[in-house]
Amino acid sequence: MTVLALKKPTLVPISGAPTESNSGEAGVSQSTALCPSSGSAVLSGHSAPAPTGEALISLVTAPDAESIARDLLTKTNRARARREATYELIRRVLPPLVGVALMLLVWSLVSARNTSIPSPAKTWSAAQIIFAHPFYHNGPNDQGIGWNVLASLKRVGIGFGLAALIGIPLGFMLGRFAFMSRMLDPIISLLRPVSPLAWLPIGLLVFQRADPAATWTIFICSIWPMIMNTAQGVQRVPQDYLNVARVLALPESQVVTKILFPAVLPYMLTGIRLSIGTAWLVIVAAEMLTGGVGIGFWVWDEWNNLKVEHILIAIFVIGGVGLVLEQMLLLMAKRFSYEAR
Repeated sequence: MTVLALKKPTLVPISGAPTESNSGEAGVSQSTALCPSSGSAVLSGHSAPAPTGEALISLVTAPDAESIARDLLTKTNRARARREATYELIRRVLPPLVGVALMLLVWSLVSARNTSIPSPAKTWSAAQIIFAHPFYHNGPNDQGIGWNVLASLKRVGIGFGLAALIGIPLGFMLGRFAFMSRMLDPIISLLRPVSPLAWLPIGLLVFQRADPAATWTIFICSIWPMIMNTAQGVQRVPQDYLNVARVLALPESQVVTKILFPAVLPYMLTGIRLSIGTAWLVIVAAEMLTGGVGIGFWVWDEWNNLKVEHILIAIFVIGGVGLVLEQMLLLMAKRFSYEAR
């Protein structure tokens, strides 16, 4: 590394300029200028020319250098942050877009070889007509797709709500009391694998009506995940928590509300999420068999009318509603999780 050495400046009087008579007497104040060629300082009554060359180094002070470095570092960090944000956006958006494009391509190829399957363009045109008036009402058997979706959601809400009211407390009791768990475990293991649609004739026999029978089917298919996940969550509560409650002589109500419920909540929300997905899956098949107003009946009615493009639209609607329900429950689970606190 080359080191620049500056000569020690010396004072040289300029001809014609007044000087001090001696060091002890007061004289006229004069300005000092640096000679750029020799590094000597000269006295002058006028301003010195701008320094160049080696003398320019002395004008760059340490604080100026730190400020420049700080600005460069800030600009570099901002540019890096922008690049990372762009790459993250591409990683999140590009794969779903590629997947959708691939699905549309396969769909177009299949519809080109089989004319009975409508193309994406034809399905899109039919969807514009359907969603232009989703809530029209021309009688009990001729309603818009919006009313059919709401009717299905109503049945799911009633059956799912009843299952939550019974399944969650039952799961707490199965996880809390070993005797009750051993007593009901064979019954649950026997009935849980049964297809939900197998319970539909029992509902028709008991209720003598199609609408309560469909709600009964939703209830019976939604209750098992909530019972199993809640019971598992109670059984996984650390024993130290229960020992502290026993030492403090807490009543069973406070043990449930203060200890068990906060610890079991993530498991319970997982069971709820699984139950709502199963319920929305089953309601379509149940409505196909029972009839009436609902998205399942609407799909079957459109099949009888040979409107396949409407069936494809209903498939996307069913999937979209199920996705929204699942995302809502996922947000709820994150909201009440310990990591979010």
